Amino acid sequence: VQLQASGGGVVQAGGSTRLSCTLVGNIFTVMQMAWYRQVPGKQRELVASIRKSETLNIPDYVEYDDSVKGRFTISEDEANNRHYLQMTDLRPEDTAVYYCNAELLLPPGPKTFWGQGTLVTVSS
Repeated sequence: VQLQASGGGVVQAGGSTRLSCTLVGNIFTVMQMAWYRQVPGKQRELVASIRKSETLNIPDYVEYDDSVKGRFTISEDEANNRHYLQMTDLRPEDTAVYYCNAELLLPPGPKTFWGQGTLVTVSS
């Protein structure tokens, strides 16, 4: 299984961009999809995640870091095993390498996969 991330680049402050992440390979069950980011000298931090519900009448659980609430949106395209991070009202402090992440239910148990990272630079 591989995660292939795309998108990013240089964006002006106040602008928008979208990151994409595609799961490729033998995928059994997706338990969680997420986006993290990291700046030099700091730990990788969670930006947004979708925890898949195990029950039909219970919605998936979506979580955002406080710093991006109202500006970023995580979404998925289940048919194509893809998830996205739509980023709006970007700020210089959003500059980071963004990593997509997926937790899959594989035999014999859950396993986490990471994409290669894509740089987003927000210019002021």
